[in-house]
Amino acid sequence: MIRNVTQADMPQITAIYNHFIANTTITFETEPVSVDEMTHRMQHISAQYPYMVMEEDGEILGYCYVHSWKEKEAYSKTVESTIYLKPGLERRGLGTQLMNALINASRQAGLHVLVACITYPNVPSEKLHLNLGFKQVSRFHEVGFKFGKWIDIYDFQLIL
Repeated sequence: MIRNVTQADMPQITAIYNHFIANTTITFETEPVSVDEMTHRMQHISAQYPYMVMEEDGEILGYCYVHSWKEKEAYSKTVESTIYLKPGLERRGLGTQLMNALINASRQAGLHVLVACITYPNVPSEKLHLNLGFKQVSRFHEVGFKFGKWIDIYDFQLIL
C-alpha cells in the first residue's frame, strides 16, 4: 500500500536512509542521522509537498518525496524528487509504483517540473527515471567527495 508518511514511519525510514549514508555514494551525507532529525525534515517537507511510503504488513518497503529545488519564488513549481527502497528490494517494480504515485501527487499539487539529482553511476536509478519519462539534462563532474573519491552527479527532469 502506498500512503502519505506519518511520524510513526520515521524509525524505519531513518534505518533505510542510514544504510545508504554508510554504504553508498547515493547520498552525499556522510554521517548517520537520528530519528529526530529525520522527523524534523519530514515534518518540514510534508507540510508543503507530497511525501509517501510503501508499506506492507507494517514494514516500510520504501519512501519518496519532493522538496523545493531552489529558494527563489520563480522556482516554486519546480521540485527535486527523492526515492529510497529498503536494501534488497530493488528491481521488483516497487520504485516505479512509488514514483508514479509521487508524480501523480505532484501533478495534483500543481507542481510543474520534477528534477532528480542522481549520483553517477547509478544505473538502476537512471533506468527508473528514464522509464518514467525523465530526460537527462545535465552532468556535473567531481562535485562530491565521499569514501576517498570524487563523485559526479547528473540531473534528470520531468515536465508534468
